[in-house]
Amino acid sequence: MPHRSIPSRPYWQLAAYACAALVLLPLLVLLVSWQSVDGQIWGHLLETQMARLIGNTLILVFGVGMGVIALGVSLAWLTSLCEFPGRRIFDWALMLPFAIPAYVLAFVSIGLLDFAGPVQSTLRDWFGNDFRLFFSIRSPGGVVVVLTLVFYPYVYLLARNAFLAQGRGLMEASRILGHTPWQGFWRVAMPMARPAIGAGAALALMETLADFGAVSVFNYDTFTTAIYKTWYGFFSLQTATQLASVLLVFVFLALYLERRAQGARRFPGVDKPRQGALYRLKGPLAWLASGYCLLVLGVAFIIPLLQLVHWLWSSAFNDLDQRYWALIRNTLSLGAAAAAMTVSLGILLVLARRLQPFRRVRSAVALANLGYALPGSVLAVGIMFAFSHIDNHLLIPLRTWLGEEDPGTLLVGGLFALLLAYLIRFMAVAYGPLDTSLARIRPSLPEAAHSLGQAGWAVFWRVYLPLILPGVLSAALLVFVDVLKEMPATLLMRPFGWDTLAVRIHGLTAEGEWARAALPAITLVLVGLLPVIVLIRRSARR
Repeated sequence: MPHRSIPSRPYWQLAAYACAALVLLPLLVLLVSWQSVDGQIWGHLLETQMARLIGNTLILVFGVGMGVIALGVSLAWLTSLCEFPGRRIFDWALMLPFAIPAYVLAFVSIGLLDFAGPVQSTLRDWFGNDFRLFFSIRSPGGVVVVLTLVFYPYVYLLARNAFLAQGRGLMEASRILGHTPWQGFWRVAMPMARPAIGAGAALALMETLADFGAVSVFNYDTFTTAIYKTWYGFFSLQTATQLASVLLVFVFLALYLERRAQGARRFPGVDKPRQGALYRLKGPLAWLASGYCLLVLGVAFIIPLLQLVHWLWSSAFNDLDQRYWALIRNTLSLGAAAAAMTVSLGILLVLARRLQPFRRVRSAVALANLGYALPGSVLAVGIMFAFSHIDNHLLIPLRTWLGEEDPGTLLVGGLFALLLAYLIRFMAVAYGPLDTSLARIRPSLPEAAHSLGQAGWAVFWRVYLPLILPGVLSAALLVFVDVLKEMPATLLMRPFGWDTLAVRIHGLTAEGEWARAALPAITLVLVGLLPVIVLIRRSARR
């Protein structure tokens, strides 16, 4: 039954339905866009692009999927069950790659490993001008490696928690039955952790499919780059919208796998969470484990950060001018506005789900949280296609009828469209901390306030809000940082003159200006460390 502390009125249900409608808007627009097809553009795409787009997308899906599972599971196993030099440091440090956006690691990797980069130049000085690396960073394998290094923490974090939750009894029973640690891993630990591993891999794949910055740095054509080129190259928003609907087929497949993994995530009969390592590695095996963890951490975080600092130092902060401070101001303004909007609606959603615990409300809340599965490019074209129709068929005729001379567009190219995309994309990011904080409030607290004569919104301001404030701050921080790093939606939808740090990085890397891109990249990395620190502290408490 709904709580009596805040009246059970229809507006709680309306809030949930309205948020769900926001997510449905771009999806419905994608379907409507197929009412007419530009045969000439589609003929060109089918003849010259489509096979390559599908092939490249499948390479990324399978390559990154296998890569994040291999890295994430192996690192989680070592840090959660084994004792070796540096384990306690690597336990939290291996989450640090979360702070580096994929497009930053992409241009750092090319700047380091390309033919004219410092690595190959030094090797040619040592071994002669005929020396060549056995691989090319500008290749499908290079894209897969970069995205794997960026997204493996999804699998690492969930698999690590799953291994820690299994307790000592199960693995000790496996050992008593004569199983080696390797056999215990495959026959006991791995099957029980498989749902968490699958969920982490699905999240990594959704981020891979949504990526635009890294693949554009590599000139690796995927559906996200094709959407951008169709919109700005062929000037066909409708065809770009139709391409976005094709991309959603891959996204929904990853989402289906993630939902199935969530449904089977819990196992009966687990022991009390284990404290400390179960296997003590000795000799060369121990140092091999330390070297493996250090290698991954170095390639994914330490070396890229040092290279950015080197580029920044060598450029003598030449771009630290008035334009850079304008980029900072635009970026922070967008992040703050999006965080305030998203957290405010997130509070309405968690309250609606608690105060109106009906199936239809829960379904609407779940639908409102599906926006994280929609790539920024899909949201951009869906919202812009809908807003362009509203402008052209409703607002402009209305303003003309009212006597305005030369009425322009109101919705297309405005900040509201961009903020709406952020709101839909990151609602799930804000909902998680808010829901966790609200779940800790016992029903007796608002009921006690009600018995003391408080009712309605007075209970929210005096009971709920003070108790969920830590969750509000965490949600606002997570949304704020995600907005700062978001590239596709910002690049496609930003108003004229509203360049951000991510857009600046895209512009500089498109021209091969790696050193000049270091300043905005370091800024994003340092800001991105804030939610990683919060994540590390929460993981340590658990």
